[in-house]
Amino acid sequence: QLQLVESGGGLVQPGGSLRLSCAASGFTLDYYAIGWFRQAPGKEREGVYCISSSGASSNYADSAKGRFTISRDNAKNTVYLQMNSLKPEDTAIYYCAAGEILTICPLMAYRYDYWGQGTQVTVSS
Repeated sequence: QLQLVESGGGLVQPGGSLRLSCAASGFTLDYYAIGWFRQAPGKEREGVYCISSSGASSNYADSAKGRFTISRDNAKNTVYLQMNSLKPEDTAIYYCAAGEILTICPLMAYRYDYWGQGTQVTVSS
């Protein structure tokens, strides 16, 4: 069974950091672009960051620029989202998704085929 599992969310103070992990089981991530998306209460799901299958390229939203970074360890079948300088507006459920995308990874949810259940990130003092 193909499955993505996110972990690493939690409660953090403004200015703090978290590292989210997206681990795959039942399939190898080697041939998949991975995207991180988030959805805050009452808002639409938005793309945050994505990385190509090779790891050679990535794409990110303006909200992530300079604060978040993405990486992948195909040997561990895991993708990471390092989030620094967190702000209250980063509060959301964060999802990872996998898609067989050969071009530069997009931040559009419909391009991804497999989704995790999400992990809650809350930034609050």
